[in-house]
Amino acid sequence: MERNTSSKSDLPPGFRFHPTDEELIMFYLKNQAKSKPCPVSIIPEVDIYKFDPWQLPDKAEFGENEWYFFSPRDRKYPNGVRPNRATVSGYWKATGTDKAIHSGSKYVGVKKALVFYNGRPPKGVKTNWIMHEYRLSDSHKQIKKHNGSMRLDDWVLCRIYKKKNSAEKILDHKVEESNTQIDRVGYSNDDSESQELLKFPKTGSYSRLLELDYMGPVSHLLNENTYISSFDFPNTIANTGIEDVEKLQLGDIPYNYSTESGNFQVNQNGILMNPMVYQFQ
Repeated sequence: MERNTSSKSDLPPGFRFHPTDEELIMFYLKNQAKSKPCPVSIIPEVDIYKFDPWQLPDKAEFGENEWYFFSPRDRKYPNGVRPNRATVSGYWKATGTDKAIHSGSKYVGVKKALVFYNGRPPKGVKTNWIMHEYRLSDSHKQIKKHNGSMRLDDWVLCRIYKKKNSAEKILDHKVEESNTQIDRVGYSNDDSESQELLKFPKTGSYSRLLELDYMGPVSHLLNENTYISSFDFPNTIANTGIEDVEKLQLGDIPYNYSTESGNFQVNQNGILMNPMVYQFQ
């Protein structure tokens, strides 16, 4: 059996293969059945029942999370029409009802969903490997053509993928959250110069922010002569000895000082939490 060969370098930049059910039937499976070239030759010819599903990604020409194959089907019994779905260490079992595929108002094919089980029936163990099998509406003609042989039909088109379980979905979600904890968004100042605003994850603990790896000293944001004029302090700050707060320098702010509204804090490392620079999302 020859495999369709295609160089990935022949594909245009940004190419993604996400065909609809109708497109898989009309432009790929029909062409394969008639020995005509497909729009792109990235679906190999593989007898998928000679392999377990986790071996199939290595046989594919293209794909990361789902893989496509043209595969023949053999009979389970010499005089029957049931396909043999046994593999090396398990079997594929149909689930749900078949879906009719139409092109316009014309019935052109059938889509069948199957799940892979490890072991042998009836004691097989269900796995997360899923197959969508596409066959042409006139596949019964191929069955008659192969009367007297174990070949049931020449070609079906199979899409294989592994469904993620709950634990994997939670892990992926946590990884995604971790990757988006620091999100940089651009804004412009009065001079129309592009700057960046650090956005941190939701938290109500200032000490927690200080523990984060990306929360370093912010002394680069404020120099020695920077005045903090964006805070609404009372005219007199108790226990500070500072009477004039209209222009308050960073060096004048006592350690561990907090306003009643909790707008900012300065610790002994000279780290200032300024809500005008750090926004809690």
